[in-house]
Amino acid sequence: MRHRSVALITRDPSLYADLAGALRERKIPTVSLLPGDRIPATVAVVLTSPEEAAGIVFPRVMAVGGGQERSALWAAVEGALTGIPAQEVVVGIDPGPRPGYAVLSAGVSLAQGSLDSPEAVAMFGRQIQRRFPDASVVYRVGSGDSTSRDRILQGLWDLRRPVELVDEKGTTRRGKPRPRDPESAERIARVRGHRIHLPTAVRVTPGEVANLQRMSREESGGRFTIPKTLAVQVLEGRISMSDALREGERRYPRSAGRPAPAGRTAQESS
Repeated sequence: MRHRSVALITRDPSLYADLAGALRERKIPTVSLLPGDRIPATVAVVLTSPEEAAGIVFPRVMAVGGGQERSALWAAVEGALTGIPAQEVVVGIDPGPRPGYAVLSAGVSLAQGSLDSPEAVAMFGRQIQRRFPDASVVYRVGSGDSTSRDRILQGLWDLRRPVELVDEKGTTRRGKPRPRDPESAERIARVRGHRIHLPTAVRVTPGEVANLQRMSREESGGRFTIPKTLAVQVLEGRISMSDALREGERRYPRSAGRPAPAGRTAQESS
């Protein structure tokens, strides 16, 4: 049972409703106050708006903007409530099109979840570093899904924190298929890997290009297949799949005639 609580201090009604609902869902003890009210001794952390943060005198104040990604915020709140010293925070990443993540401190899991893309990992990492300014942050990335993995490593390199590559053979449960999920990310976070000292170039394989072209054909109902050049750009993270499909729609609009035969489309070999 937690004996510490979170103080929600803001005059912003929309931010209050947003945060109060999220705190209730997580069953986090909450004290609702107004700026200037006395903060009880049981409070571990204060949540408020960026505009009101400067006027609140308290050792740990977290400014929360409306609509921003909250995964790092809740990890930091959990850390404050459990009283874990922020000496080292380990972020495990399970690579894939929607990477799984896990945040650990002192061996305790603070947060788990999934991100929208390999490029979102770097943004998530920046949020973690802002939420734990005094901590030593280490990133551990699984060795699987080489293209997504390399895109993740490229983004993390800019954060100037230690990055380790973890052999996923040691994180796979016997007798079970290898899932791409937050539980796998936690197992990755608990295994020491090899330190990465140079950025990693993204290497796209012919099989990945062919698979992405197949996916684009299915998405378009068989009307077109995106060319290899666009498929490579998607796999390298330079454009999104949605952008590539929009380009296909532009080149092959629905009014252009009959759909291509099921086995092959007009530009599949391009």
